Amino acid sequence: MSDEELENAPRSFSGAFLAAVAVALIGAVGGLIWTYTLSSRLAHQDAALAETTQQTKSLAADLRETNARLTVATEELSKSLGLTQKQLDARAQQIIQQQQAATQRLESAQKQTAQQVSAVSSEVTSVKSDVGGVKTDVAKTQTDVASALNQLQSMKGDMGQQSGLIARNAQELDLLKHRGDRNYYEFTLNRNQRKAVGTVSLELKKADVKHNRFTIDVFSDDKTYEKKDRNVNEPLQFYSGKDPALYEVVVNSINSKNQVSGYLSSPKSAPAPVTAQ
Repeated sequence: MSDEELENAPRSFSGAFLAAVAVALIGAVGGLIWTYTLSSRLAHQDAALAETTQQTKSLAADLRETNARLTVATEELSKSLGLTQKQLDARAQQIIQQQQAATQRLESAQKQTAQQVSAVSSEVTSVKSDVGGVKTDVAKTQTDVASALNQLQSMKGDMGQQSGLIARNAQELDLLKHRGDRNYYEFTLNRNQRKAVGTVSLELKKADVKHNRFTIDVFSDDKTYEKKDRNVNEPLQFYSGKDPALYEVVVNSINSKNQVSGYLSSPKSAPAPVTAQ
């Protein structure tokens, strides 16, 4: 080795050493920085872990409190549900009893209705029988009426006019009234007593029971008509009214020497008698 080499050798070694020292220092500083950074991170993580642990404890406490409240609420709800169930059972029992009572009333009403329907059916059957009998009676009555009307006689009156049908008793007079062809007014006259009949007046003057003859006066339109010595059931005719219409008086019976009975017949168009108000 030359002197020059020997002279330069320490210098090279010293430079390498310094470089190594520098690298070591840098590595130490980097390790310190990394260690500091790691320590800071660990401290931060520890703080976060501590906070998380505290929150967990707080949540656990809240959970325990919530569980306690839920337990109490569950017990109260159970009691409440138990009471409601009792009430529901009682109400259901009440409804069942009401339904049973309603069913019994309905059955009773149905039985009563059935009895009434049966009774009405019996009555209807009876009424039908009665109606049948009435129809038969009506038909017979109509036949009897027709036969009786056929037996009534039409006669000439004392004025020579052809009279309508003459009734000889109360039954035949009812038949004539039923026909409705004329107006009929029944009367009973006492001797020497003037009596209003229809729109005229009549007065018995004499009655002969033995010979069935009588004399009466008829007062109409300010006129007097004497019907002397007439026979029972003889039509005694006269005209009356503004437009003269034929009236007839028929005496059906002489009750005594002082009393006769009969009827007055007037046309349907004749004025009606004035009645007292």
